[in-house]
Amino acid sequence: MKQFGLIGFPLGHSFSKIFFTDKFEKEGIDAVYDLYPLEEIGQFEDLIEKQELTGLNVTIPYKQQVMRYLSELDETAAVIGAVNVIKFIRKDGKLILKGYNSDAVGFEQSLIPFLKPHHQQALVLGTGGASKAIFYVLKKLGIEPVYVSRTAGEGILTYQELNESILKEKTLIVNCTPAGMYPNVDACPDIPYQFLTDKHLLYDVIYKPDETLFMKKGKMMGATTVNGLEMLYGQARAAWEIWNQ
Repeated sequence: MKQFGLIGFPLGHSFSKIFFTDKFEKEGIDAVYDLYPLEEIGQFEDLIEKQELTGLNVTIPYKQQVMRYLSELDETAAVIGAVNVIKFIRKDGKLILKGYNSDAVGFEQSLIPFLKPHHQQALVLGTGGASKAIFYVLKKLGIEPVYVSRTAGEGILTYQELNESILKEKTLIVNCTPAGMYPNVDACPDIPYQFLTDKHLLYDVIYKPDETLFMKKGKMMGATTVNGLEMLYGQARAAWEIWNQ
C-alpha cells in the first residue's frame, strides 16, 4: 500500500485528505492519505525515517522551510522558491526527495477563464509560500504583479499605501493571506474597498468559507469574485500526476 500525506501546522479540516481518500476508494487504488501535523519543521526528518512514504503535500507554514531538506527541486519550484509537493524516489538503495510546486498549475488553470484584456496589473496580498506561486503565474501570463504586505520592503507596497490611483491601475487583486479563513470569517485584508469597480477581479485562494468577506466586499462594489476551490482541485490533480510520472 502506497502512503501519501500532508504536512503543515495546524492541520484541521483538510481538503487534501478528503480528496485523495475519496479518489482512492472510487478508483480502487491501494493507497492511504494521512495528516502529519508538525509543530516545527525539524520534525520532518523524524517523519520520513519512520514512514515509508511515496509522496507528500506541503501547506502553511512549511512551503519554503521544507526546501532545505530536499535532494532536488523541479525547475518551476526552484524559480518560485516554494514547494507544495514532494515526490519520494527510491533508487539504488538511496532516498531522493524532489520538490515541486503544483499551486502554480492550479492557480493558472482556475484564473484564466476570468481574465479580461484590462487585467494588466495585479496586487498580490501576502508574501508567504502561496503568494510566490501566484506571483510566478501572473508574470508568466504577462500581468505585472506587486506584493502587498503589512511590512515595508523593496518592491513591496504596504496596505497603508493603497489608494484610488493604485487600485484604478491594478484591477486584479489576489488574496494569499489567511485573513477570512474559517473560523475567522469576519476578517479580511485591509484594502480600500471603496475604490473597487466592476472592472476588478478579486481572487481569494481561501476556499472555506465559499465566499469570504474579501469577496463579499468586492461583490458589493461590482467586482467579479473567485474563491480558491478550483485552484485546490487543480493543484491536487497535478500532485497526483507528479507522484505517478
